[in-house]
Amino acid sequence: MNIKERGLTASEKYVMKAIWDAKEDIAFQDLLKRIKEQFGKDYARTTIATFLKNMEEKGFVTSYHIGRTAFIHAVKSEEEYKKQFIKDNTNFWFGGSAGEVMAALLETRDITKDEISKMRKMLDELEE
Repeated sequence: MNIKERGLTASEKYVMKAIWDAKEDIAFQDLLKRIKEQFGKDYARTTIATFLKNMEEKGFVTSYHIGRTAFIHAVKSEEEYKKQFIKDNTNFWFGGSAGEVMAALLETRDITKDEISKMRKMLDELEE
């Protein structure tokens, strides 16, 4: 498997989530602060730089400079990542069965009536 096909490591997920939550390109210094505030992770600057280098090789981010400030830009959207994550994990853990994923979801968390309605609507739309 080449590096572009690899997903995010556990630590890289915190970094990527902070980038996505910024909703726009984020300055490196602001990213450090956001990761610490949002997730309680106090990574060294060099550690974050290494994560970003790996994430760039995987096609998740790019970076650029304006003056002396480095900015990070998300290449893959959070929605794209979540869809691929669900697909990969459904295939790996549930043998590709969406029904088993749904059963596991229903067994592991309280589902609100609003969520049930949304699920029903989505399922009904699939039948049409």
